Amino acid sequence: MKRFFRFDELNTSYRTEIIAGVTTFLAMAYILFVNPNVLSLQGIPDNALPGSGRMDPGAIFTATAIASAIGTLIMGLFAKLPIALAPGMGLNAFFAFTVVLTYQIPWETALAGVFASGVIFMILSLSGLRELLINAIPPNLKLAMGAGIGLFIAFIGLKNANLVVASEDTVVALGDITSGPVLLTVFGVFVTALLLVKGLRAAIFIGMLITAVAGMVAGLIAPPTAVNDVVGSVPSLAPTFGAAFDHFGDIFTIQMLTVILTFLFVDFFDTAGTLVAVATKAGLMKDGKLPNPGKALLADSGATVAGAIIGTSNTTAYVESTTGVGAGGRSGFTAVVTAICFLLALFFSPLLSVITNEVTAPALIVVGVLMCSSLKEIEWDKVEFAVPAFFTILMMPLTASIATGIAIGFIFYPLTLLVKGRVKEVHPVMWFLFVIFILYFIYLA
Repeated sequence: MKRFFRFDELNTSYRTEIIAGVTTFLAMAYILFVNPNVLSLQGIPDNALPGSGRMDPGAIFTATAIASAIGTLIMGLFAKLPIALAPGMGLNAFFAFTVVLTYQIPWETALAGVFASGVIFMILSLSGLRELLINAIPPNLKLAMGAGIGLFIAFIGLKNANLVVASEDTVVALGDITSGPVLLTVFGVFVTALLLVKGLRAAIFIGMLITAVAGMVAGLIAPPTAVNDVVGSVPSLAPTFGAAFDHFGDIFTIQMLTVILTFLFVDFFDTAGTLVAVATKAGLMKDGKLPNPGKALLADSGATVAGAIIGTSNTTAYVESTTGVGAGGRSGFTAVVTAICFLLALFFSPLLSVITNEVTAPALIVVGVLMCSSLKEIEWDKVEFAVPAFFTILMMPLTASIATGIAIGFIFYPLTLLVKGRVKEVHPVMWFLFVIFILYFIYLA
């Protein structure tokens, strides 16, 4: 085992790798409860949902844990990197709030779109096309996508907790900050932010636990009264398993093509960026290159395909893996330990009843803060880059659509560089996407 994971070469040990694996799990365990809350659109009236209605939260919980375990195991055993995977924040929000709620596309069809994006991602991972796609999208737009998604996620968190409410006069306004549920969310945001400032690795997860306990003490959340309210049987996957195949024929429209491209772009570039960030922190980069990039991307795409089959949105590499690396993790064994933790977590699904919107909203808001860190790297002093980046970022939360933000940014970019006289810098793939997104808006009209 030591030889397989190259313990001596990486100067690590079983003890270090186990601690690192558990640390990584604790840093990202919040997704087990946030993902079911987001994908099932908790708090949204049933009559606002299309098709068969709401996804089953229990099935999503199980799918989240299993997809995370599968992807993380592949990453550890195949790519041999200390990187964990789980359904991505931002992608789950796009799935639920844009594709299902705004576009009124049934969740089964949305899962088919996730499956299709995963298959395309897998083809890219197995071929040289991955370098072509990575090089085609300009860095400023990649950074803008991350920041825009961060604002979109934070806005959803504020809206779910009624910290921000609809207003006829100003479109949106501050909610009733004297109400108990809103105050609980405010408390959760402060606690989680302070834990992050202190450098606590599992700050988001611990923040959720503290918020949930505070809600119970305040009488806003019903506390568990027995052991089976905490530990129980694994929820069935039957409500979501294989639903993507039943609706695969519904994805062949311009609207779904845009949805699939959005799933693909966000997943692909989020994964590529995370892999580089974690590998750099771990000192695993060789001559500025990521070891086993094809295998790492294949782990991600394979997990997305598996997740779509069993019932969750795109599974992607998590930057929280840096917490495990910070604890000393250097080999794929760290990922294996994290995967085992996800499987053990399957038995804690009863806790979903105490993880309400007020508990998950602080996590969404704080994750949004972290994702907006990419704003500082955008070349704001160059208008030809600033304009498309600005509209990409701005339009995601204002239109409640990641796809619309990407589309507007990708339309502006070739035009601004054309006017600037730098048209030769625009990759042919960008012109192709320019046409696709123009057709997308024509279709919406």
